[in-house]
Amino acid sequence: MSKCAGWLLVFLGGAHTLLALTPEGAARHAGEWFSGAPWGDDFSGMSPANSALRLSLEGFGPPLVVAGPLVLWLDRRGITPPLFLAWTLGIWGAVDAIILITTPWPLLLLANILLLVGGRRAIGRGIPRVSHAGAAANPSSSCPGGRRG
Repeated sequence: MSKCAGWLLVFLGGAHTLLALTPEGAARHAGEWFSGAPWGDDFSGMSPANSALRLSLEGFGPPLVVAGPLVLWLDRRGITPPLFLAWTLGIWGAVDAIILITTPWPLLLLANILLLVGGRRAIGRGIPRVSHAGAAANPSSSCPGGRRG
């Protein structure tokens, strides 16, 4: 279930970002982005360049492109993604659905359901949600920077 959710997140984030940059034409404003033009804008009088930046690179697509591979990475290692990830993405998707009903929020909802069900099943089967090799035998090995003292 986590694997399907991870791929859905990658697809949603990648598709949103690529579609915003290409067919929507956000990329044509890249010169203005790198000149610093958007930084003088405020939200009430946003320029087309700033709006395009917020739609594409500063939108929800790139974080989903990061979250999806993270879920896949955890799944490959037999680690169940934390439930807070599913709840956070679910709340974000619900707010998005309320504000903009025509977005692909049902796909994000499906990914959230898969993450929640997968997490609950793992808990029910007694599978650890986080499994660090050797962490139980040597708790200090999970500290940042390795072993203590």
